[in-house]
Amino acid sequence: MERTVDLDDAAARIAARAPRWRAARLTVSPLTWRDRLAPWPQPLETDRARVVEPDSVGLRLADPLTGGELEVVLFRGGWADVDYLVADWEGEAVTAEEREPGGVIPARDITSAADFEARLIGWMGDVFGG
Repeated sequence: MERTVDLDDAAARIAARAPRWRAARLTVSPLTWRDRLAPWPQPLETDRARVVEPDSVGLRLADPLTGGELEVVLFRGGWADVDYLVADWEGEAVTAEEREPGGVIPARDITSAADFEARLIGWMGDVFGG
């Protein structure tokens, strides 16, 4: 697989934003790494030093007050798996015209860590508001 996105750069950008997220009272889980060279099933590691050839980096953000959650796994090939529950989803009635309170956000053609960071900021606004 061609390496499109520098996962270490993406992780550094996430780490730089984490203090602001914590200040906003979001729960920021440790990053998870998957090693492309690890035998199947490839375990998720929270210690980057244990990963020789990173294939993905994941993060989970949650707002314990509103129930909003965002889970993102960025793959070095230039796509991400993005799952969410919007803030205050339990108290909202959903009609056909409204967005579902949770689901998957398509995330393809990510060209760089900076592109990922910009998308992450957008997803944060979609899920947590603001």
